[in-house]
Amino acid sequence: MAFGGLNSSTRSQDMAEINMIPLIDVMLVLLVIFIITAPLLTHAIKVDLPQASSTPTPPKPETINLSIQADGAVFWNADPVESAAWKARMDAAAQQTPQPEIHIRADGELAYKHVIRVMSDATRAGLTRIGFVTDPKETTAP
Repeated sequence: MAFGGLNSSTRSQDMAEINMIPLIDVMLVLLVIFIITAPLLTHAIKVDLPQASSTPTPPKPETINLSIQADGAVFWNADPVESAAWKARMDAAAQQTPQPEIHIRADGELAYKHVIRVMSDATRAGLTRIGFVTDPKETTAP
């Protein structure tokens, strides 16, 4: 902040002006820095890239949930179906591209022969992606 001169005869008052010289110096330094660095940011090496074709990723296959209750009743995605109906649906599903995944959810009290019957029908239809869905075993802490 600037104060009056050395003359004591005048009344000393504060100057209410901003000294612009340091602000202009800082602005010019920043301008020079931007002028120097701007070409470096846009500089790129020219490379002749090869042309290549890629195949699209295959679509994720549909998932079919087959649930088998303890009494042997079969459900196709929560819809109850009879033996002839699920065989026809399996034949139609085998013709799809990509083939759907079959997730079998069987009741724990169900006789194994019912699960094997559904699996063999799926295999005869041409379905190869068959899996079982189970609940994780609960562990008890000692």
